[in-house]
Amino acid sequence: MGDAIEISRIYRIDGDSKLKAFVDISLGGVIVKGLRIVNGTNGLFVSMPQHQGKDGKWYSTVYPTTKEIQKELSDLVLAAFREK
Repeated sequence: MGDAIEISRIYRIDGDSKLKAFVDISLGGVIVKGLRIVNGTNGLFVSMPQHQGKDGKWYSTVYPTTKEIQKELSDLVLAAFREK
């Protein structure tokens, strides 16, 4: 799976916000926009794209199917973020 994922764009957010960047990735010809890099209480993590429902709550729109895929995706995105 690793060779099928490419980082399309990293848009860094300046300032003291917990949100550090928006990231777009390419998965075998499909672009997924809106991943976020957030500085949480345990360090940086990758948050999947979300939309706000009519009830005001936020819901993820992209789900990794396994913990292994989640970890691989997070490792790849965070490595690219730290590189630049």
